[in-house]
Amino acid sequence: MDIDGVLNGLVKVLFAVALVAAGAFVAFAIVDRMTTDERAAERRALMARAVELDRAATAPGSALACLDAGAGDTVETACENAVFADARSVAAAVAYTAARLALIKDAFDLAQRGDARALGSFVGARRAIELDRYGLVAQVLTQREGCTIQQCPAFVALSDSGMIKANIKARVFDQYVSRHAADWDKASPAAPAPSPQVAQPPGAPAPEASAAPAMGVHRPVDSRWDFPSAASIPPVSIMNAEPKLPPSAAAASAQAPAAQPPAPAPAGTVRVPPKRPQVDATPPPPAR
Repeated sequence: MDIDGVLNGLVKVLFAVALVAAGAFVAFAIVDRMTTDERAAERRALMARAVELDRAATAPGSALACLDAGAGDTVETACENAVFADARSVAAAVAYTAARLALIKDAFDLAQRGDARALGSFVGARRAIELDRYGLVAQVLTQREGCTIQQCPAFVALSDSGMIKANIKARVFDQYVSRHAADWDKASPAAPAPSPQVAQPPGAPAPEASAAPAMGVHRPVDSRWDFPSAASIPPVSIMNAEPKLPPSAAAASAQAPAAQPPAPAPAGTVRVPPKRPQVDATPPPPAR
């Protein structure tokens, strides 16, 4: 038996085994590196989702921040009224809770695949899910995932599901909705009816214009009045002396008694001005 040949064959086999082991180690290192990078990318994606949820909760006018319990009784009462203010607020709270629960479940799945830091970044969100303020988590699990107290796959991702099970049994969410739903149907106060508008005849001024002062406002003259034209009035010059009256007219004017001043009006009465003489609408004869 050739011992040298056997030794050479054994060395070759060992060398081949070493090459295979080295190749497997390198391949495993490459796969592990790729897996680690993938897990890190998944963890970053989960963090981005958490940031978006926090941004929605802290938006102005949002009541989603009230879903984290622990702010005191006075704040809790105000938060309850805000979360259940109307159907839209309740729907937003349910959708937000479902998104938060999905985030915790994905983080738990990533931790099961080797990323131990996955759940550590969501301790606060996980605790809020387990406390289940207002029974929203119980509502999401029963209505969307068909969970019961005895069986629910989502319980695995939580460290304590006792409060959620109690809320499922007592139907806490339905109790909150029943308490506030009566206020949703209350009609808002009716707006005051507009004052009726009086129909105005064609050409009549607007109500605002009628309240304006009459001074300086041009108003049309009624068609029944007829005024003489400028051509029918004889010219008068202020430079010439006033013509003397005839002797008969001057004597009658001298004999006429002086006009008596009007008697004073009794106290407490309003003096009415005398009526103006009517203007004769007949034009005078043209001058010759």
